[in-house]
Amino acid sequence: MSREILLLVDVLAREKNVNKDIVFGALELALASATKKRIHDDADVRVVVDRETGDFESFRRWEIVADADFIHEAQHIPLSEAQKQDPEVEIGDYLEETLEPIDFGRIGAQAAKQVILQKIRDAEREQILNDFLERKEHLVTGTIKRMERGNASIEAGKIEAVLPRDQMIPRENLRVGDRIKAFLLRIDRAARGPQLILSRTAPEFIIKLFEMEVPEVDDGLLEIKAAARDAGMRAKIAVKSNDQRVDPIGTCVGMRGMRVTAVTNELAGERVDIVLWSADPAKFVVGALAPAEVLSVIVDEDRHSMDVVVDEDNLAIAIGRGGQNVRLASEMTGWTINLMTEEESQTRLEAESAAIRVLFMEKLDVDEEVANILIGEGFSTLEEVAYVPLHEMLEIEAFDEATVQELRDRARNVLLTEAIVTEEQIDDVAEDMLGLEGMDKSLAGKLSANGIKTRDDLADLAVDELTEMTGIDVDRAKQLITTARAHWFE
Repeated sequence: MSREILLLVDVLAREKNVNKDIVFGALELALASATKKRIHDDADVRVVVDRETGDFESFRRWEIVADADFIHEAQHIPLSEAQKQDPEVEIGDYLEETLEPIDFGRIGAQAAKQVILQKIRDAEREQILNDFLERKEHLVTGTIKRMERGNASIEAGKIEAVLPRDQMIPRENLRVGDRIKAFLLRIDRAARGPQLILSRTAPEFIIKLFEMEVPEVDDGLLEIKAAARDAGMRAKIAVKSNDQRVDPIGTCVGMRGMRVTAVTNELAGERVDIVLWSADPAKFVVGALAPAEVLSVIVDEDRHSMDVVVDEDNLAIAIGRGGQNVRLASEMTGWTINLMTEEESQTRLEAESAAIRVLFMEKLDVDEEVANILIGEGFSTLEEVAYVPLHEMLEIEAFDEATVQELRDRARNVLLTEAIVTEEQIDDVAEDMLGLEGMDKSLAGKLSANGIKTRDDLADLAVDELTEMTGIDVDRAKQLITTARAHWFE
């Protein structure tokens, strides 16, 4: 029997052009599988084949688990029982028992060969996949082999990939035999069929296409920093030049538009806006909203949003058809963009100033004139009044040193009182709600005051209820409720 094993390994290794160790490993799995069928299908069996002689040994093993976790007697043994055999063992170790070697003839050489061949095919496929990944090819070119339920199977050399229906450009008519390009979206190692999942709608796809068409990117003279797409209709890319002599937009467009046209043709006519990238978020957003002209930008770092003011004539252009232009600009820059006219901006500023004025008059116990001076100097919160550097407040001509110190003391006393009240309110708030991403003590205090004290209480709220209860914006309310509900779907 030992000679039969060595002969089988030698023949398969030469036939399949794989390392003998792979064949030995597959053989050990086949023998272990056959041995399990003889003793117990759920048993944990290990087989070791001697590479020189072909002799093999079989072992049945049990994993040592805590007594409380002992459930599966075919695979596990409780710690107390295992320590009777070996006092030194610990949880996670294995106890093994030597088995009588199974008669190779009883398995049936043909059945064993099928198991081994399958393992070898898996090993071959894994090797081909690893070779492909080592080349770091994110742009895959291949031929459509077949269409199944709307999904396209792509043959790219020795690799088979799949382009799912939801990753195809809308209204694009793909047929068997077409040669296409796609972006490597992810690898599904658990799949029995194609393991490479491709996409023609991902923003990364347009980046890779431009990198292929624009050699200056490979040379390091140009960088494509970001992209956003409405697949098949419109896209935006942000480019940055690393050499003052290179015009980033003109370089990507190419002579007579040849480079951008080549990309557009690959994307089924998708229109591409090429804009300048900037490290300054406000400048980046202004560029991303092109072709609309922007009058002013107000940046809100805390909410990671910008109020962008445009005139009436530019509002429709900035928004785009169906909100497409502002949506793509937001996706590419990573900032929430709120578009408004000058009149709307002025109305909002007046409303915000009025709210701050009331806050200062009530909390600091000052008259309207003092509140207006603070607003005019750029103060908008009690924290700023309390903790802005003293020398900055002393620069306010309308206030003397005594007035400045009194205002700071009043602001600090109000904040301290509110902090104490908040701590009292959140004493009975559950940890699962306090620990939610986006939650803070102030918000938890407001929720607690309204009887919302657990994660499930919060998850049961509607968005409008949460905004009305706490005063937070709609986007933050949606995110909090979604986060609170996440455990319902795990």
